[in-house]
Amino acid sequence: MTYNLYPAILMLKDSKIYKGWTLLKPIVSFGEVVFNTGMTGYQEIMTDPSYAEQIITFTYPEIGNTGINYEDNESNKIHIKGIVAKNLCFSPSNWRQQESFINYMLKNKIPHIFGIDTRALTKHLRKTGSMNGCISSEYLNPNLLSFKFKNLPQIEGNDLVKQVTTSQNYEFQDYAHQCFSYLQYKTDKTYGYGLKIILIDFGVKQNILSRLYSYGCSIHILPATSSYKEIISRNPDGILLSNGPGDPSVITYAIKTVKKIITRTNIPIFGICMGHQVISLALEAETFKLKFGHRGLNHPSGIQQKAEVTSQNHGFAVTKKSLCNKTINVIQFNLNDSTVAAIFHKTKPIFSVQYHPEASPGPHDSDYLFKYFISLTKQFKQYNNYTNSSSLQTL
Repeated sequence: MTYNLYPAILMLKDSKIYKGWTLLKPIVSFGEVVFNTGMTGYQEIMTDPSYAEQIITFTYPEIGNTGINYEDNESNKIHIKGIVAKNLCFSPSNWRQQESFINYMLKNKIPHIFGIDTRALTKHLRKTGSMNGCISSEYLNPNLLSFKFKNLPQIEGNDLVKQVTTSQNYEFQDYAHQCFSYLQYKTDKTYGYGLKIILIDFGVKQNILSRLYSYGCSIHILPATSSYKEIISRNPDGILLSNGPGDPSVITYAIKTVKKIITRTNIPIFGICMGHQVISLALEAETFKLKFGHRGLNHPSGIQQKAEVTSQNHGFAVTKKSLCNKTINVIQFNLNDSTVAAIFHKTKPIFSVQYHPEASPGPHDSDYLFKYFISLTKQFKQYNNYTNSSSLQTL
């Protein structure tokens, strides 16, 4: 099959220009230009809600080699604003492939540019920081694009969670997900049976739901705007706060709700990525925007000679100094830049991680955290049942 090539440019807010090619015309797409260092996972990245409003630079030299299958999507829509690549694969080969990456990209009209030096672009972003940019095949004159950057919103201070969270409550009934067959083979599918987990959706990845479901949990997904009363009325055994896009400090509605849950109850809470930041903010900590973020599959996280290789995708982090209080212990750091990677509450069953233990794709080093969360939830449910039974006997 032959494709038409059109000249295109990637223009950054600092007026840096990169020339390349695209298969779509006309396109003009704005977003925050970031880079991901993973060798695999382009399909998951395109459908990950945490990448909302971002143009993704893939540092791996060629993408599309394994095509597209209909099982590995992390949500039911494309969330990214564009793709930047060195090369695109026009002859993919994989036993799970159901569609070529090129056809998928054209069918969904995903803005893209390829044929540029992604190594040079990544080095520039590491030096100057992530910034807004534009992929265009309609306007090739930078002067016609430059004025549009003035009113373009920044990720910092922008609430993107409302853009990606579910609009209604629903129960996760079944998910025919074939990924992680090795993990699912090792998973005790009855370990979480009888547990009701409430998941607050800030932009949840399907693989988080899949890992909880594989343990036999009953999972109820609620919008990020859900009130304390609505959450508690469902009598959760445990609460999981999901990943999500944007600036965590501006989703004050969720921070206030989580603060009430922490203060008024002893329900076990597990936070992942955005969920980690929301828990920290609810405990009076602060967050800040990283210069170019952490996006890749090989970020070492640990403490005191112990490390796990983790999958990460975030542009914000929790300020280390703001965690110096009597309620929080920092149990892991990102070993590349010493930013906070994991915390736990000293007196309540609450813990959170800045990385993705479901690692889709990525290393499975941290997958045990799902079983740990379920174990913690089971213990507190048994304790509550015991104390309630003892109270009735006393009466």
